[in-house]
Amino acid sequence: MSNGTNTSFGSLKQIDAGLLNVGYVEAGKSDGPAAMLLHGWPYDIHSYVDVAPRLSKEGYRVIVPYLRGYGTTSFLSSETFRNGQQSVVAVDIIALMDALKIERAILAGFDWGARTANIIAALWPERCKALVSVSGYLIGSQQAGKVPLPPQAELQWWYQYYFATERGRAGYERYRRDFAKLIWQLASPQWDFDDAMFERSAAAFDNPDHVSIVIHNYRWRLGLADGEPKYDELEQRLAEAPTITVPTMTLEGDANGAPHPDASAYARKFSGKYEHRIIQGGVGHNLPQEAPEAFAQAIVDVDSY
Repeated sequence: MSNGTNTSFGSLKQIDAGLLNVGYVEAGKSDGPAAMLLHGWPYDIHSYVDVAPRLSKEGYRVIVPYLRGYGTTSFLSSETFRNGQQSVVAVDIIALMDALKIERAILAGFDWGARTANIIAALWPERCKALVSVSGYLIGSQQAGKVPLPPQAELQWWYQYYFATERGRAGYERYRRDFAKLIWQLASPQWDFDDAMFERSAAAFDNPDHVSIVIHNYRWRLGLADGEPKYDELEQRLAEAPTITVPTMTLEGDANGAPHPDASAYARKFSGKYEHRIIQGGVGHNLPQEAPEAFAQAIVDVDSY
């Protein structure tokens, strides 16, 4: 099975879970071990379009949800605050697991998805059988987000500072497709994606809550927007940078153009069985879509730890 073989999943499913009606795809055996695959920004479930069939063949029950603010996932109430802080996305996935009657799953992701998987593994390890995380340990805090970085590092976060302004919000609202395509090109400079591939994912950004969720996420990180008090206790625990104890494999592409820490900076945050792999071949930030075989193999391997 070569990369880019698949262009779509089977039919989407919808389920009420927590504050959301979640859109997701499901593949593989209904009674197989669960693998929850979580996308990032500005990407969508199609990051896993070539990973899911590989895992299905290995006997897994594969779940790939749209995160809040993407695709067909919607809020059950118009009154719910459109919150993008890190803990709430993890709470969404726990609610989805409950709705699907999944007690434990292998959690795997990149970007926002990796951070969400990290958080669940750290705060609810009984729900996480094992973890695959692109770019390692990504749990943050508003306190950490206020610490200035050297200029070259700050430059990589230009969009975060743009989003801190009302001009940035208006710009993302108006040019969200152009914006996403630019991020794809910067984050994966050697990935030769075509227009059709991009458009399949870009449709997810038409979600009416997308801009609000994205802007709140990045403003919250900098301490420029408040979260909701009901998540304060979770954020306090995350601000302590809790160690992750479940079996973990971290991955990094050899051509990741997005901001990411060196593996030596986070290896100590994983106290269980742990392995780090560098995926060669010009692989950038959207690792599961650029190197689906390596990503799927990481899930199979970490499951055997």
